[in-house]
Amino acid sequence: MAYHRAPGGNMGVMWVGPALLLYGTEAQKAQHVRAIADAEAWWCTLYSEPGAGSDLAAMQTRAVADGDDYLINGQKIWTSGAQSADWGWLAARTDPDAPKHKGLTMFMVDMRSPGVTVRPLVNMAGGHSFNEVFFEDVRVPKTNVVGEVNRGWYHMAVALDFERSGIGGFARGRRIVEEYAGYARDHPQTIRRRPSLRYDLADRAIEVQVGTHLAYRITDMQTRGIVANYEASVSKLFASELAQRLQDTGMAMLGTSAALIDPGDPRAALRGSPGRGYLHAVSATIAAGTSEIQRGIIATRGLGLPRG
Repeated sequence: MAYHRAPGGNMGVMWVGPALLLYGTEAQKAQHVRAIADAEAWWCTLYSEPGAGSDLAAMQTRAVADGDDYLINGQKIWTSGAQSADWGWLAARTDPDAPKHKGLTMFMVDMRSPGVTVRPLVNMAGGHSFNEVFFEDVRVPKTNVVGEVNRGWYHMAVALDFERSGIGGFARGRRIVEEYAGYARDHPQTIRRRPSLRYDLADRAIEVQVGTHLAYRITDMQTRGIVANYEASVSKLFASELAQRLQDTGMAMLGTSAALIDPGDPRAALRGSPGRGYLHAVSATIAAGTSEIQRGIIATRGLGLPRG
């Protein structure tokens, strides 16, 4: 396994830190929270499996008590940043006889532990952010259990709320709108060629502002101890679909051929970011829960509608 720091920041700040503050022991918090906040330790999230994606409770990775440890066996997939993570935030099944939403437990796993194997999944943009992670008799001390044994589903659900409610997507969106607007001002031929671009950029600016206030509202709720469950799904859904609209706007501004010039080519406008961003944005409505999952949460928990 190669441990290097990829660009993009420490993902653990967004949900591992807050979840540890809620459910971790004092010793766990003392060991990890400051290191997460200071980007001294990087984390990855070990949830999805080949047979457990949107139906996350179907996960089968096992954790079996063995003396002072648990033995972990199983496979995770689509793990962002596992190739550079120091620690993993793992959900595993500790009671195989319990209903699928019960019998799960949360663990902190040292990613350098013997038996952990990380294999890259290269995406269609040629980037390596996703991974498969395999566990073969990986020993995790019982002191690394977070929260209550067999109640991991509930701890994981809260961590997902933190992950989905972040301001990061709208902060990135703001930078993209400013960059695209600057390019259009410096290259007025883009407006002459496509007059509707002015309105498209205005719409994206409005959406970024709306999303920013959504995220601030959720932060306020969480600060006051209110569980922002369906609200977090509103923010996540809006941010991920906005990411795709932003990249559609960039592609339209440059034209498909120009936008897809390789970022290493000196002819690439905006360093090739619109074309690369367009490819990466495909995953935005899948990662951290698909748009369909978010709409289902909003419909049932937000609007009180019956399940379909």
